[in-house]
Amino acid sequence: MSTQPGSSGCYLPDHGDDSFDVTRYSLGLAYKPLGNRLDGDAVLSCVALTDTQAVTLDLAGLRVAKVWLDSVPARYTHRGHRLRIPAALSAGQEFEVRVKYAGSPGVLKARDLDDAGWEELTDGVIVAAQPHGAPTWFPCNDRPSNKATYAITMAAPKDYYVAMCGQLVDQRQRGSVIEWTWEMPHPMAPYLATVQIGRYERRDLGLGVVVVAPPDLIGEGYDASFGQQPAMMEFFESVFGPYPFDDYTVVVTDDPLEIPLESQSLSTFGRNFATSDWDGVRLVAHELAHQWFGNAVTLREWRDIWLHEGFACYAEWLWSEESGRESATWWAEHHHGVLATLDQDLLLADPGPALMFDDRVYKRGALTLHALRQVVGDHDFFDILQSWVERYAGGNATTADFEALTAEISGESHDDLFGAWLRTPELPDLPA
Repeated sequence: MSTQPGSSGCYLPDHGDDSFDVTRYSLGLAYKPLGNRLDGDAVLSCVALTDTQAVTLDLAGLRVAKVWLDSVPARYTHRGHRLRIPAALSAGQEFEVRVKYAGSPGVLKARDLDDAGWEELTDGVIVAAQPHGAPTWFPCNDRPSNKATYAITMAAPKDYYVAMCGQLVDQRQRGSVIEWTWEMPHPMAPYLATVQIGRYERRDLGLGVVVVAPPDLIGEGYDASFGQQPAMMEFFESVFGPYPFDDYTVVVTDDPLEIPLESQSLSTFGRNFATSDWDGVRLVAHELAHQWFGNAVTLREWRDIWLHEGFACYAEWLWSEESGRESATWWAEHHHGVLATLDQDLLLADPGPALMFDDRVYKRGALTLHALRQVVGDHDFFDILQSWVERYAGGNATTADFEALTAEISGESHDDLFGAWLRTPELPDLPA
């Protein structure tokens, strides 16, 4: 089997290797802000899925110093962001790859997509990896269908806070640096792993919600947006089911950011999102909803991005109604009217890499869910959403899986509805 394209499919044909899975990443990292220097020692526990003569990892913009295969020094080639290691493996065979590397990390460019990955702030770092930026800071099998557990230790100067996905299990000072060790015990796709470094303080808001932000971030805008997250959490649990991770962290950078950044159990915003304006509040709700739809249940291939963005967008409308603003029906009718004026050239079930983050994917995806709700009724609709998370949490799913679950719970096929909304470019009418 080829070790080139993985389950990223044609959207990211040069990422991932479907001949093996990584089951656990153990990363030892050290970062120096002065000079943007990252040193890494990564141990990947793996299992071969097919007979193969080589495995290929993704690692971009960093220099490989040495590679080991099952503790034995191994030959390798590193061209572009593809690190190829000859290895005669049989299907089902477990093996371990260790990579020592270093350099000045940065973003990774890809055709038809915005740059993604490691970015320097005015004073600190963010990692915005969706969909292809994970290889900018650690060697990985960069396909969303390869979810693994993680243990990451990051050493950074002691006056910086280091936030990562999962739970903080150890923190110890060694001279002028602090080593932060975070563990993510729930399976996570590489693009959902992140590290955020800055001069922050930690605030516990209750219900497992934590804000990591500059000390001076306070006031009415903060209270109206980030301060509402415990209420959002309580509401989303009532309609989507229990929160799928151990806690939820929101990092607010001192720098303004154009858009929020999604990762597993952690979201990142610029301080410009501390506002009572609906455009700020809705995105706080949007990123929280991704913990159920995108992070717990992750697409298998990027063509199914509506399963993430459409669901999180619909959660915005649900929160609007719950918080006393416009109803979900109002938002559906409003955005249906807007989409009707735009080009009718988008296939929601397969938008293509150039359009996978087009706003029409978000809004038409949400409209698809609203249309389904209108047809099956609230009882079955929310049963479908909760069952979706319960059945597929920790794994990957497809549009076909969602259609099958809908038929199972509602007791009838909805091929016509899904065909019109997902596989026809023209915008359908909303059901009465």
